[in-house]
Order: sequence, then structure tokens, then C-alpha cells
Amino acid sequence: MHHSARISGRFTRSGAALAAGSLLLTGCSSIGAAKSPEEELHDRLPDAVKTAGVLRIGSDVNYAPVEFKGQDGLPTGFDPDLAEAIGRQLKIKIKIMDTDFDKLIPDLQAKQFDVAMSALTDNRQRRDGTDDNGQQVNPGVDFVDYFLAGTTILVPKGNPKKIKSLDDLCGQTVAVQRGTTQAAIAQRQTGACDKAHKTLTITLTETDNDALALVASGKAVADMNDYPVAAYTVQKGFNGAQFEITGQQLQPSPYGLAVAKENAELRDTLAKAVNQIIRSGEYDKILEKWNLKDGAAQNAVVNGG
Repeated sequence: MHHSARISGRFTRSGAALAAGSLLLTGCSSIGAAKSPEEELHDRLPDAVKTAGVLRIGSDVNYAPVEFKGQDGLPTGFDPDLAEAIGRQLKIKIKIMDTDFDKLIPDLQAKQFDVAMSALTDNRQRRDGTDDNGQQVNPGVDFVDYFLAGTTILVPKGNPKKIKSLDDLCGQTVAVQRGTTQAAIAQRQTGACDKAHKTLTITLTETDNDALALVASGKAVADMNDYPVAAYTVQKGFNGAQFEITGQQLQPSPYGLAVAKENAELRDTLAKAVNQIIRSGEYDKILEKWNLKDGAAQNAVVNGG
């Protein structure tokens, strides 16, 4: 809602002094006209971002429909559309910087960009900067959560190996993208498979497309990825191969915009921008465009994963 700066033109004529005072107040008010919500958010941005005139966003642009390259070679998808909407709310240009997924957080902390936005699941390990053993490996990041998604198992159409759950992967080979939540889930599953005396072999790939190629060629029985990506793959296929989703979504968790821990000012401004996009109805339009309405967030949440 835009609040216009308006002061009533009605004032009493009971005294010159009061009239003069009213005129003085009116004159001051006209000088300091209220700013639009977008201008107010722009003013909240860190000085370094305002000086640069651009918000730099790191993203692995290879994860349709969340983010991928269109026919023109430019980033498109749910995240880029939402990023552009954020840019309009902040009255600042957006620059998406294509970055390998497992380098997103290290490069964010090295200040190669201001925000990481790439279907990044908000979880405690990323927030705390710890490895699988709980050891501190980096300072961690803060998140502004904007979408909900679970992990799904993707198998060749017809599901020839009858995979329905993580336990069905025991004794098989699964392909997953390196550095993802799915890679962590697969790694944890190895313990359960070892107890069942059926080794789970994990093939880590640089991109999800590489993982899909292994499944399509029969070198892996399944890929695991986020529900939006899996649904898109089922709809579109991949290099002529057809897939299907099997079993239930695992561990529904929020996607978050990642910012450096010391950048709370930017974090909170981004949260306000996302909330304005949600309230305006633009968020729902973007979700509908990419067939992702089931993952809608009610509001932006800081570190809610």
C-alpha cells in the first residue's frame, strides 16, 4: 500500500500565530514527502550494495524449472523471476552469476556475490557451517525462506526396479548432484543399507542433468532431487528418456535466500521485499507460471528450516 504524504488544508483562523504555525508545518511536510515502500526498502540496503547499484546473486543455473538457461542463454525459471521481482521491490538491478552449486556458499562468504539463490535448502548444517560430523568448516549463513519443497526419488518410466522408498535403494546405485540435500540423504541411507548387508553405491555428479543421464543409461537405478525439478523432468523428459516419481516426498524443507552471517541488514531487507511480493499477489503469479503452487510459502521466514 502506498502512503501519500498529505496534511489537511483545513486550519483555524482564530489567530495569526496559529495560522502561521500551520503554514509552516504544511511547508515542511511538502518538502519531506513520504517515500514509497520500494524507496524505503532501497534505503535499507547496505551501503556497498547501493553504491554498486546492483544486487549480485549466485545461482547454479542448471536446475529447471527453478533456474535454468532459456533459448537465449539467459537465466530463466522460478528463482530468476522471483529475483527480478525482488529487484523491483528494492529498486535495484539484479545480476545473476552462474556458479557451481557446491561453490555457492564458499563464494558467498568470499564476497563474490551478495546473495545465493539456487534451490538452496535452509538447514541447520548450512546455517551453522558444519560438516556431516558436526565439525565447523565455515562461518555458516543466514536464510530468508521463500518456498517449500521435499526430496523425491526419480526412476525410469515403468519403475523397472520397483523402487518405492530409500530402503529399496539398498544394493543399488543412485546418482545425485554433489553438495545437495539429496546427497546428504543418500549418504545417511548408507548406514541403514550396511545394516541390511546391502551396500548403497552413490555416484556424485556435478549437475542434476548428469545424474539423470546415468539413470537413463541404466548406470544408476534412481536420481533424487527436489519435487519441483522432478515434476518438471516427468513432464518434459530428458534427452528422449522418460521418468516417473516414486514414493512419498522426503523431508519437506524451505528454500532460502542465503546471505553472509554478518549481513543481517541485507537479510532483513530481503525478507521485507519477499513479504511485499507475497502480499501483492505477484508471488502467486510466478508460482502459477512454473506450476509450483504446492510449494507456496505464506510469508518470508528467517532461518526457519
